[in-house]
Amino acid sequence: MLMELRAKNCFSFSDEIIFSAKADMRNKKFASNVHSENNFNILKTVGIYGPNNAGKTCLVKCIRSAKNILLNKKPQLIPNIFQESTVCQLGITFLEEGRKFSYDFWYDNKSEEFPYEKFSEITKDQYGNEKEHIWLLKDVSSNNYQYEDEDLLKMIPLVSQSNLLFSLVDANKFGKLAEIKRIVTKFASKIDIINMNNIPLKRTISLMKNKNDLQKKVVEFIKNSDVYMDNYKYMDMKDIHFKMDPDDEKPEEKALDIPEQIMDQIRLVSVYKGVSVPSVLFDSTGTKKIAALASYIIEGIEQGRILVVDELDSSIHFKLTRAIVAMFNNELNTNAQMIFTIHDINLMDCKKMFRKEQIWFVHKDEGGVYVYSLAEFTAQQGIRDTTDIMEKYRKGVLGALPDPELICNDSPDGLFPDL
Repeated sequence: MLMELRAKNCFSFSDEIIFSAKADMRNKKFASNVHSENNFNILKTVGIYGPNNAGKTCLVKCIRSAKNILLNKKPQLIPNIFQESTVCQLGITFLEEGRKFSYDFWYDNKSEEFPYEKFSEITKDQYGNEKEHIWLLKDVSSNNYQYEDEDLLKMIPLVSQSNLLFSLVDANKFGKLAEIKRIVTKFASKIDIINMNNIPLKRTISLMKNKNDLQKKVVEFIKNSDVYMDNYKYMDMKDIHFKMDPDDEKPEEKALDIPEQIMDQIRLVSVYKGVSVPSVLFDSTGTKKIAALASYIIEGIEQGRILVVDELDSSIHFKLTRAIVAMFNNELNTNAQMIFTIHDINLMDCKKMFRKEQIWFVHKDEGGVYVYSLAEFTAQQGIRDTTDIMEKYRKGVLGALPDPELICNDSPDGLFPDL
């Protein structure tokens, strides 16, 4: 599970930002919202609010870039446009196999090299005190290198910087390096990142083809999300019948030569009052998004994955987004996590849904971009667990609120000043 993300000179983030999913156990409220393992406590869900173009999606991009780097894929990292430096700095702290690890790496977007990387394990004693154990350090600029094996230590300065070290040498020849590669690959492979405005149907199609427990749970999720739907299934094309207008011309044979991917989508069928129709052609945008999202949610919870969703509330009713978050917060969810960006303030509920540290904000002004949590506001500032957070946010007390000026009373035209 993801515990912390650090970013500097990445996308919209010029100065260092720290996004955390650590739970503050001084607060006993909503204990089921916290995953606890070996004295480490991580939030199962985190919601991120903020105006358009402030940087919420940039947080998602940073997570995607970290995942790509750990899986030996193209970083897709871009430095802040207002910085002269081309070096992007990323760091993640995560829990894997009940152990806490930290990995920081710098990527030079110009030379396409990694001049710095540091991998550590963080242990915690019975009193809650943490200690860092550095497994690997490579700092080219200061010529500082650390590793337990002298043979690899001598090699590090000579090896290319085009990737992280475990991807450049035969990690199996070096014990700790092989362990680093196994741990980070296992962690990064669990991360699913989706944008609600472009969710691939591939995973749902794959699950629907196999009649098993996961497939049944996906179908139940989709059916329960739409009170009008009787069933949802994957059918053979020969069993799908279209009602055509008799005046319609018969399509040419070339038009029937549809790519396999499109054919698979057409074979996803919704059933309404006994009538089967291709979902992709007849269902609403929201229902199609639910069908695509269902596989990520069910697989995520069943397999303990990390689901990162951009714009969770896009075309989805607020009661459904609330129910989805509740599934991850539920005590039956033992090790799955969901991090999401959202605008819908109906979900901003610390009375029935969230701990304060589960709600985060991205605020942008002339000074830069700021990332902070609701937990940073104190009782002295009027923010308590019993506070109406939605009202405070509406009034601008929490920041991260747009201030549109689309109506100008002084303008003779009324709307759109200066246009």
